[in-house]
Amino acid sequence: MAANKANDAKIHPVILSGGAGTRLWPMSREAYPKQLLALATDHSLLQDTVTRVTGARFAAPLIVCNVEHRFVIAEQLRQSGAKPRAIVLEPVGRNTAPAVAIAALMLAAEEPNALMLVLPSDHVIRDVAAFHAAVETAAKAAASGRLVTFGMTPTAPETGYGYVERGAALKGIDGAFQVARFVEKPDARRAKQFVAGGKHAWNSGMFLLPASLYLAELERLDPEMLKLSRAALDGAGNDLDFTRLAPDPFGKIAGRSIDYAVMEQTAKAAVVPASFGWSDVGSWSSLWDIGEKDANGNVMLGDIIAVDAVDSYLRSEGRLVAAVGVEGLVVVATEDAVLVLPKDRAQDVRRIADVLKQQGRPELGLHPRVYRPWGFYQGIHEGDRFQVKRITVSVGQSLSLQLHHHRAEHWIVVNGTAKVTRGDDTFLLHENESTYIPPSTKHRLENPGKVPLNLIEVQSGAYLGEDDIVRFEDVYNRK
Repeated sequence: MAANKANDAKIHPVILSGGAGTRLWPMSREAYPKQLLALATDHSLLQDTVTRVTGARFAAPLIVCNVEHRFVIAEQLRQSGAKPRAIVLEPVGRNTAPAVAIAALMLAAEEPNALMLVLPSDHVIRDVAAFHAAVETAAKAAASGRLVTFGMTPTAPETGYGYVERGAALKGIDGAFQVARFVEKPDARRAKQFVAGGKHAWNSGMFLLPASLYLAELERLDPEMLKLSRAALDGAGNDLDFTRLAPDPFGKIAGRSIDYAVMEQTAKAAVVPASFGWSDVGSWSSLWDIGEKDANGNVMLGDIIAVDAVDSYLRSEGRLVAAVGVEGLVVVATEDAVLVLPKDRAQDVRRIADVLKQQGRPELGLHPRVYRPWGFYQGIHEGDRFQVKRITVSVGQSLSLQLHHHRAEHWIVVNGTAKVTRGDDTFLLHENESTYIPPSTKHRLENPGKVPLNLIEVQSGAYLGEDDIVRFEDVYNRK
């Protein structure tokens, strides 16, 4: 009966998108982390995650994300044609256990036996058919009263992953096993033993869970977390198309991963070992592992010239990168930064992130192109008391009604049509036309046209920081 129910009921994808991904700096940054980037295909990792759980077997996805990324995530979902059940905004990061608890509470309120497929938004899966087959096996195990994790069959003695040791097979469910134990990241010797023994799998961080069972186990193991999660959801409010959790109770949660809070302590854990071309894309070396290589073992993306280069990951997001005689290197060039390091030290990128944070450098958090709900702006040049930006406003979107105390702005329309509010005047600007916004003048920029609006903005004044802004009206409810 349980197996039949698992076959009939829709599976509810719960996609977690809260990480910063600093190990993939300089492409991944706090304001635009790796799950929002097209690193493995032409689509972002988030879009690929959503796409692989689309179809008759799956319900609409429930997204739990960082509040700062909400508009970009909503736009990427729109581009993918996905209509989420909800986009839930975390006021602060509290790891995965409370995020899953929020999703379980939402689903269980309408469907107590709902099966949740919990997926990080930043993984790569090459064999989607094999992934779906593993999901079906896990659904049967979950419907029988198990909290299921997916164990990836190891292809190497990897020391960067935790492992799951499988126990006895679950009766009547081919391919599913009890969890004997979880093992922390091992040293090289133990990792080799795990691979040789054949009973251990990489802990993927993906789960298939009955919502009510997860809540029951969390109630037993960490009742305070569940209490605060419930309070955060009970106090949640609607913000446009988003569900904004109550910040006070959610902020009081002691953040813990689902592994530590539940899976490693429950007696109901099961594992489905699988091989479907999985990678957690945790470093530049992992992208080299899954990338398409030339005859010399190089992965080359963007404008690259390589002479006598071997086994390297060479990537450019614009400028020409030329490499001669390099071996085993990672070279990643963006508009404002270049990373160079040995491939076998790819995990040490976090040390660069630490230095950037200590020095308060903007390259840690922001790209030159900064996305906003209305479009984006991009720095072009800056000097003493001036800076030049490109501004792109999406069709039908508008900036807030605002003013700046310390700077003036000059706008030149490159293409499209701009509707400009300046003080008490409202007028249209067309291609090659311009206007001037004096300091302390209320103004607004809108795109009433049918194509994106592109303009050049020249700012001048004593202070040009983004915090010199006073908003009076904003359709996106930004404070």
